[in-house]
Amino acid sequence: MDHRSGPKRATDYLYPPVEPFDQRVLDVGGGHRIYVEQCGNPAGVPVLVLHGGPGGGCSPAMRRYFDPAHYRVALFDQRGCGRSRPHASVDNNTTWHLVSDIEVIRQTLGIDRFILFGGSWGAALALIYAITHPERVAHLVLRGIFLMSKTELNWFYGGGAGAFFPDLWARFVAPIPREERADLIAAYHRRLFSGNLPEEIRLGRIWSNWENALASVAQDGPLGEGPADYARAFARLENHYFQNAGFLEADNWILRERHRIEGIGATLVQGRLDMICPPVAAWMLSQGWAKCELRLVPLAGHALSEPGISEALVATMNTLRTAGFAT
Repeated sequence: MDHRSGPKRATDYLYPPVEPFDQRVLDVGGGHRIYVEQCGNPAGVPVLVLHGGPGGGCSPAMRRYFDPAHYRVALFDQRGCGRSRPHASVDNNTTWHLVSDIEVIRQTLGIDRFILFGGSWGAALALIYAITHPERVAHLVLRGIFLMSKTELNWFYGGGAGAFFPDLWARFVAPIPREERADLIAAYHRRLFSGNLPEEIRLGRIWSNWENALASVAQDGPLGEGPADYARAFARLENHYFQNAGFLEADNWILRERHRIEGIGATLVQGRLDMICPPVAAWMLSQGWAKCELRLVPLAGHALSEPGISEALVATMNTLRTAGFAT
C-alpha cells in the first residue's frame, strides 16, 4: 500500500453506486406492506440482502458489495422499518413472519435459489430461513454473526460490553431506576411501548445510540441524535424481538438445528474486535461445518462499513462470482 494515500476506507473496496431497476411494495398480509428493490443484472445470479436490527432497514450502500454485471441483487425493508409500512409496528411482526415474507419475495421475483447476504440480525435471519428452506439457499455470506441466544443478549444488555465502555453504559442505564436494571430489555420494553410518544422517541434514541456507538472500532464516544422516526422504530422492533428471544422455540435453536444446513456452503466474515456480536458465536457456528469458512478480520468491529469487513465481503462475492455460480 502507498502510505502516502493514507488508510483504506470501506468505499475503496466497494463497487460504484447503482440505481435499482425495479422497486415495488408487496402486501404480505397482517396489515403489512414491505418495500422491495432489485439492482444489478436482471439475468444475474440472485442474491437477497438481509439487513440488521431488527429494524435497521436497507440502504443504497448495501447495493455496492456486488458486481452489478454478474449479480441480481434484491433488498427489502423488513416489517415495520425503512420504507415498509406500518412504521414501527410490532403487530404480526415475528421472525416467522419475516421467513414467510422472504418466501413471498422469492416467489414474486421468480427466483428458485439465491445467495443470502446478511449481517448481525440479518445473519440470524438468514440462518433461520436456510434451516427452514434449505433447498432455496445456494450459499450463505454472513457478517457479524448473531445467533439470538440468551448469552449474546446478556453480554450486550447485561453489562458485558458495558465493562469495556463504562461511560457509554452509564448513559444507557441512566433512564432506568436501579430496581429495574436486572432486566434492561424488559425495562426498556415498558417505556418503548408506553404510548407516550415523546418518551418512546427519547428512550429509542438512547437504546439506538448504545448499539451504534459500539459498532465500529474507530468510534469513540457517544453519537449525535439520530432521526426520531428511525430511532423509535429501530429500538421498538429490536426490543420486541429480544424481549421474545427471537420467537425461537428454544435457546441456541440455530446451533441445535444447524445440521439441516450443513450441505450448504457458508462464508462467515467476523471482526475480531466486535463488541456487539463477539466472535465466539461465529466460532461455534463454524465448528464441525465442513462447508463453512470462517474469516476473522483483525482490527475490525461490527459495522458493515468497517474497511476490513467491506474488503472481505466484496472479496467473498467476487470469489463466488468466479466459482461457477450460474445465472
